[in-house]
Amino acid sequence: MKFILLFFSVFIGTVCFSQESLSTANGKIIIDIFMNGYKAGDTLKMKSVMHPNMTMNRVYVDTEQKNVLIYIRASDLLNYAATKGKEVVWDEKLTDYIVSSDGNLAHVWAPYEYYKDGKFSHCGANSFTLIYTDESWKILNIIDSVRIGSCHKE
Repeated sequence: MKFILLFFSVFIGTVCFSQESLSTANGKIIIDIFMNGYKAGDTLKMKSVMHPNMTMNRVYVDTEQKNVLIYIRASDLLNYAATKGKEVVWDEKLTDYIVSSDGNLAHVWAPYEYYKDGKFSHCGANSFTLIYTDESWKILNIIDSVRIGSCHKE
């Protein structure tokens, strides 16, 4: 009887204090909200899934074959989406969503292909770090890579 009571107590404690991991379906929904808002210039939609302290980075190899890391302020990203992003016809197609999570920390790896004015431009990967807040899952960091000429596109 004591064993059953102990087992039941441990089981209830585990269920009560465990947090549901970010599922692939939910990760895809969050990233799609952000990307669709970005493409539409809808900064309110983007902010709905952004942590207030979100950061962004970009990595690429420059024309001199040097590795470059740049930092992009969230406010600059939002400003670009709201204004300059509408000047060019572009489409960033995410080709996959690979989700890993542990408690209130999750990661979504999303390779992409980028098209400008209907023509393939470059490829890379978006790496989204999400955290679970008291409210919901939020994007805390985005780092993306840009590859030109090594994408195997025709």
